[in-house]
Amino acid sequence: MARPRQFDEQDAVIRATDLFWQRGYNATSVRDLGDELKLMPSSLYRTFKDKHTLFLRALDHYQATESAEAEQRLGADGRPIRQVLRDWMLWLVTCPADGEPGRGCFVVNTATELGTTDDEVRQRTEAAFEVTQQALRSLLLEGRRHGELPTDLNIDDAVELLFTTVLGLRVRERAGHDPARLAAAIDAVIQALGSTFAEPS
Repeated sequence: MARPRQFDEQDAVIRATDLFWQRGYNATSVRDLGDELKLMPSSLYRTFKDKHTLFLRALDHYQATESAEAEQRLGADGRPIRQVLRDWMLWLVTCPADGEPGRGCFVVNTATELGTTDDEVRQRTEAAFEVTQQALRSLLLEGRRHGELPTDLNIDDAVELLFTTVLGLRVRERAGHDPARLAAAIDAVIQALGSTFAEPS
């Protein structure tokens, strides 16, 4: 009869996510994971098969958590659209999920490390990016529909501008750049959506 596992598998994934997020894929060894998860290599391999499989589990966990948070924060909830955008973008660079500054976004970090060399990783990072882009698109369409954004605003171009800015902000946050400078960049890109708009009725 198989011996029951003496650990919580989901908790192990969460702890592995934190370690991969801190160090990246290549800099995290199986020994590092064993030490962090309090698992012998044999137990780790038996449960997760290999480091790559565990990394994909970690990425899936982070993506689900982060994507849900982005969708919630970008939801039109009665606030002005520009305020929703500004609050969300400021949150990205001043209040990471773990409350620890300077770690950036796990998905963005992973895309820059492995996104062009690992198809399974690339599929996951692109899926995460698409969730954010769709949330931005829905918000901008709502703003244009209610007269908060110019009627001639090109939504696709605006999504590209905002999304590219967000990726840059996450990299700069990880690099420890001054939050005040990042806030100024956020204000500038939101202003670029159009300086004149009708107040919502």
